This record gives sequence, structure tokens and C-alpha cells, in this order.
Amino acid sequence: MGGMSGPYLIRGSVSLPEAELTWRFSRSSGPGGQHVNTSDSQVELRFDLANTEALPPVWKERALQRLAGRLVDGVVSVRASEHRSQWRNRETAAVRLASLLAEATAPPPKPRRPTRIPRGINERRLREKKQRSETKRGRSSRDWS
Repeated sequence: MGGMSGPYLIRGSVSLPEAELTWRFSRSSGPGGQHVNTSDSQVELRFDLANTEALPPVWKERALQRLAGRLVDGVVSVRASEHRSQWRNRETAAVRLASLLAEATAPPPKPRRPTRIPRGINERRLREKKQRSETKRGRSSRDWS
């Protein structure tokens, strides 16, 4: 299987700095065989967002603001324990962290410019409403014996 599958791109040419990632391994919960008691397959990946130099300053500011609820002392952590092999959990955790950072550093969406509804469309809508109400009123006339 080899080592990790290369640098995890966040966006553009910026990738997760391998040197700034802290890995912690522990035993996963849940079912398993004899092997489960000895293998540390749960992975916790920590990344010091507050002190990193790998992200452009603008991105860093944005990420610190958007992930404020998830940070503990400026460190963001991601857990993965769904696979039975530690290697696959490492992959999952790294991909998860990369996509989390990609989302957090994305530029804010452009503001929506309000558009006006053409008068003709509005008039047509009102005309159709009136017609519909006439149709329904015609149904409820009680005087047909």
C-alpha cells in the first residue's frame, strides 16, 4: 500500500503542510475480532490553524473566523474511525481536513443583485388568480337542485 498518497490540495496550489499535521492514533470503538483489541485504527488529525504559515493570510483570517466554533486554542482536529485499517482512516482524515479548510477559506459569495419582476408577468399572474377564483366560486353555487 505504500505511504500517504501525496499532498492533499486545499485549493489552487495550496496544500496541507505535511510537517504541520499532528497524528494521534487510538483504538476504535465498535465491533471487531481479536485484532481490534490490539490495533490503533482510529485516527485524530490536528492542524494548528492559528500558527500556520502554509495558508495565505487572507485565507487564514477567513478560516479562523468560520471555524471559530471548532477550534481549540487555534487548533482544528478531525477524527476518522469508519475503516478497519489505520491507513485508510488516515486517508479519510486528511481528505476531510483538506475539504474542511477548502470550505472555510472559500471567498464569500457575490452579493445578490435584486431584479424587478416585469409588470406584464405580475399582471398575468393576477389575471390567472382571478380566473381561478371565478372557476371555484362557480362550483360552490348552492342553487342547483
